[in-house]
Amino acid sequence: MRTEIRVLGPLEVSVDGVSIVPTASKPSQLLAMLALNAGHVVTVSSLTEEIWDCQPPRSGVPTLHTYILKLRRKLDNALAGHGEVTSKDILITRRGGYLLNVEPGDVDAVRYEQLSAAGRAAVNEGDHETASRTLGAALRLWRGPALADVPTGPLLAIEAMRLEENRLGDLHLRIEADLKLGRHHQLLGELATLCARHPLLENFCAQQMVALYRSGRQSQALEAYRRLRTDMMEQLAVEPSPRVRGLQRAILTGHAVMDDLNFAVNG
Repeated sequence: MRTEIRVLGPLEVSVDGVSIVPTASKPSQLLAMLALNAGHVVTVSSLTEEIWDCQPPRSGVPTLHTYILKLRRKLDNALAGHGEVTSKDILITRRGGYLLNVEPGDVDAVRYEQLSAAGRAAVNEGDHETASRTLGAALRLWRGPALADVPTGPLLAIEAMRLEENRLGDLHLRIEADLKLGRHHQLLGELATLCARHPLLENFCAQQMVALYRSGRQSQALEAYRRLRTDMMEQLAVEPSPRVRGLQRAILTGHAVMDDLNFAVNG
């Protein structure tokens, strides 16, 4: 029996290729909660808080049990032909809650966090090639925003935000590793896209400035800084940080060297 759970994008949960994702929004929230906490008990109170935003109806708990029964029916259909394995072996009732009994490696978010941790360890060790390769593998698990097609209540929203912040952090570290490996030309298109999508994130702008400068495009590097400063002043009423201003001055005077630029990005 092969189980696959994917939350780094639209929600996909399948058993031997058969999807068990409900079409209705609230049951899909319940499945997303179980999927993100696979191997751990999710309490009834947490499920009702997520599904009804801390204001469950009087029939909340019975309705939740109905969702569980419907999910088990989907599991039983997918498990047809698997002998003694039933839905109750996978979706287990525990005191006060439910547990999705699958292998941790079946969940893409778990595999992502394992690769992320290994990549960050390589960064700390100064192994830029391993960092780039491992973080790149982690980032390729993403198919879009986490739980892109699932309505999120308070708990899922927090978890989706945490995953997204980790993704952006890993993306910055992977690009940083590639810059240290001299891959500035290959990064220009990716960084242009990232800066357009995240115009207020200094890290991506600083990396774009470095990549442009090293590619012999000093004027475009300075223009990237001007766009960042304009956006920050107009939307946040603050100047870029001292490290990014220092990078701009180094590029402006033409005295920037590779070590200076690394310091400016890392500082």
